[in-house]
Amino acid sequence: MKGNEALRAAIPRLRDAGIEDAARDARLLLAHAMGLAPDRLTLHLPDPLTEGQHAAYEAAIAARAARQPVSQIIGQRLFWGRSFRVTRDTLDPRPETELLVAEALSRPFVKMADLGTGTGCILISCLLDMPMATGLGTDQSLAALEVAEGNARAHGLGNRARFRQADWFSGIADRFDLIVSNPPYIAADEMPALSPEVRNWEPLAALSPGGDGLAAYRTIALGAGARLMPGGRLLLEIGPTQGAAVLALLAAQGFQGLRILPDLDGRDRVVVAAAPGDAGHCGSA
Repeated sequence: MKGNEALRAAIPRLRDAGIEDAARDARLLLAHAMGLAPDRLTLHLPDPLTEGQHAAYEAAIAARAARQPVSQIIGQRLFWGRSFRVTRDTLDPRPETELLVAEALSRPFVKMADLGTGTGCILISCLLDMPMATGLGTDQSLAALEVAEGNARAHGLGNRARFRQADWFSGIADRFDLIVSNPPYIAADEMPALSPEVRNWEPLAALSPGGDGLAAYRTIALGAGARLMPGGRLLLEIGPTQGAAVLALLAAQGFQGLRILPDLDGRDRVVVAAAPGDAGHCGSA
């Protein structure tokens, strides 16, 4: 069977399984099965598939029809222009989270922490674009930390990135001039409405803390002040309806400069806050 024949057979299978962009996903999975960059696939569609390539493609299409995310099937996802390894133990990096990275990089920093680091994509992206900085990534999941450490090695960060198992700030006495987090924030009653790709395949602990979805923000608001240098920044990704509640939690702990950044769809996405005090030493060695 040739590549174009396999592709024509796969697209209706994915469409029948409810995949919204069946043609795109079928092409991405075929390129992966053939060991090609996606932008090279068209040139090789007339090529016959080897037995191994055909088997790999059949397995990938079956997995996608079962609503497994493409990123998990191919084992990687692009974020901030770079490729990151993804597994079922990590949250799939989202384009919306790039807004948090952009805001982090809007000012110099020398020592950052990424709470609930997952794949490490936020921490690694920030450090790669801030060459003088070092960072700590924490996560409760040892499996996620293994992925993050591997991603850091793959991007050549060396000892500029460290990783530690921790429940938010537990056991962390360091102080930072930047703390970032994309914590679990989906409320319990919102979970049934999630797509099968998210609800059935991504780690529940990275998606929802249960209840009203604000538990992580309460913990971070209480602990961040003691771990930030004077004037240090705190950046938190939020759900689109949580802005006012998260601002109130931070204001109650004395944070200043509170504001909300919208994503490209105009939805509240990132809360920005600063610890009280002079920021003159932040972003300097």
